[in-house]
Amino acid sequence: MRQKIVAGNWKMHKNAEETEDLLNDLIDKLPSDAEVHVIVAPTFVNLASAVEHLEFTNINVAAQNMHQAEGGAFTGEISADMLKSVGVNTVILGHSERRAYFHENNSLLKSKVDTALKHELIVIFCFGEELKDRQTGNHFNVVENQLSDSLFHLQEKDWSNIILAYEPVWAIGTGETASPEQAQEMHEFIRNTIDSKFGRNVSENVAILYGGSVKPDNAREIFSKPDVDGGLIGGAALKAEDFAAIVAAAV
Repeated sequence: MRQKIVAGNWKMHKNAEETEDLLNDLIDKLPSDAEVHVIVAPTFVNLASAVEHLEFTNINVAAQNMHQAEGGAFTGEISADMLKSVGVNTVILGHSERRAYFHENNSLLKSKVDTALKHELIVIFCFGEELKDRQTGNHFNVVENQLSDSLFHLQEKDWSNIILAYEPVWAIGTGETASPEQAQEMHEFIRNTIDSKFGRNVSENVAILYGGSVKPDNAREIFSKPDVDGGLIGGAALKAEDFAAIVAAAV
C-alpha cells in the first residue's frame, strides 16, 4: 500500500528567523509517527539550517528546484551535488511557476530529472494543464505529453525515486475550482498512463500527489480518493496549524 505524502512548498517566503519559527511550530504540531511522509521545501538559503533543525524528526527537507548541469558558469544556480552536500535528498522539478515564469519546458525538465536521479535524489515531478487546455478538452493530452516527454525514457528501477505531483493550473488562483471527483479522474488517468508504459508494478507503487489548492477544509475528501496519495501544498504550508491539519487529513 502506498504511503501518503504531504509536501509543503514554501516558495519565496520566510527569512531565516521565520523559517526556524515555522519549523519549531511544525515539530510541535505534527504527529511523531510515520503514517504520513512529511516534506517541507524552504528557500535555498535556509535548506542547510532546516536539515539540521529537523535532524531528529520525521520531517524531510526538499529543494524547490536545481540546475541540470553538474556545475559551471551558471550564476545564481544550484547543482544537485550542492543539495546533497547539505543533506537534502529530495527536489521539486517542473513546478507550474517554473514552467510559466522561467519557461522550463519538457526537454529541459528531462535533463533535470536525469541529473537528479544520477545523484540519487528523490524527484517530486510537477505537471498539469492550464485553463485553456481544460476548456478545450485537451487536458488529458497535455498531461500525457508532459509525462512522456520528461519521464518515459526512464528505466523501471528509476521510478522508486519518482513522486508525481499533478497541478491543475486552471484551478490555482483563477477563481475556478477542481472537485475531488475531477482530481480522482485525472489521477486515475495518470496511473493508467504509467501502467501502459511501465506496467502495474510501477503504476501501483508510484505516489501521485494533488497540487490544486489543498486546504484543511477540503483535504480529507480529496485524500480519500483511491488514486490520490497526498498533496503538494502551497499557501497552507506556511501556517503550521493549517499544514498540520492537512497532514492529519491524510492519515
